[in-house]
Amino acid sequence: MRSYSLIAPAKINLYLEILGDRPDGFHELVMVMQSIDLADQVDIRANGTNDNRVFCDHPQVPNDPSNLAYRAAELMRQQFPAAFARYGGVDITIHKHIPIGAGLAGGSTNAAAVLVGLDLLWELGLTQSEIQELGATLGSDIPFCVMGGTALATGRGEELAALPDLENIYVVLAKYRSLSVSTPWAYKTYRQKFGESYLKEPHDLQQRLQQVHSGPMIAAIAHRDSVEIGRLLYNDLEKVVLPAHPNVAALRDTFQQFQPLGAMMSGSGPTVFALLNSREQANQMKQAVASKTTDPDLDLWVAEFRPCGIQVAK
Repeated sequence: MRSYSLIAPAKINLYLEILGDRPDGFHELVMVMQSIDLADQVDIRANGTNDNRVFCDHPQVPNDPSNLAYRAAELMRQQFPAAFARYGGVDITIHKHIPIGAGLAGGSTNAAAVLVGLDLLWELGLTQSEIQELGATLGSDIPFCVMGGTALATGRGEELAALPDLENIYVVLAKYRSLSVSTPWAYKTYRQKFGESYLKEPHDLQQRLQQVHSGPMIAAIAHRDSVEIGRLLYNDLEKVVLPAHPNVAALRDTFQQFQPLGAMMSGSGPTVFALLNSREQANQMKQAVASKTTDPDLDLWVAEFRPCGIQVAK
């Protein structure tokens, strides 16, 4: 049976601004997304049946149709019935390293890996853009997870513009194992509290997008200025998640005490991260935070910025 193993990286947000509402019910966003080398491995193997099946070594990851990786396989089955008839179903085995419910796009990157893997397994010859378009029907983060690297994301997050790769930047991540934050809750709560400030007119939205595109964060990335990137970290969702979860706010404050380039919550949380200029500094900060918090529920990782998304494992 033919098979592929794929590396599925996590992502963090370096910038997340909520501009307003969209006609489809989502929010109009402008974000800078960054891949990191904290990654799952997704194995895809033809199983000789007419069924797609999902397996995972993490007990909290569902192996039923609610799993986004399973839904990605079913989408490919629907879109390419002739290929499915020829090759049949697959077993998808997820080796989990990205924490779940962390705001790091773990489910989305697994789905992206399935789309890429089935394109290879079924010899479809799809372009990256075609795979991203398929992924966008399943989730807003999936197109970025396919591409990876550093990107400006607009719309609901599916419209991407590649930015210069960022090298030699390291990240310390921390998450309370028992804590998850619902992304729909975070955006709904933000709308309830700050909806009156939303931009209403298309011209205003377009003007704000242009301002960000030519603004300080994009300039800092263009110049690969890690100090300035750290200083300009921004996330609107901190305004609703941190008050609701004081322990996450306290964790971010703890990170900032050690004077990294910058520290922030990623996406809808509850993962908090800090940026540093070397792996040595990152490892030292990880140890320092672990010593200061001494909470057995807190997990910490060190990762490096990664210039690409889904890749076949070597």
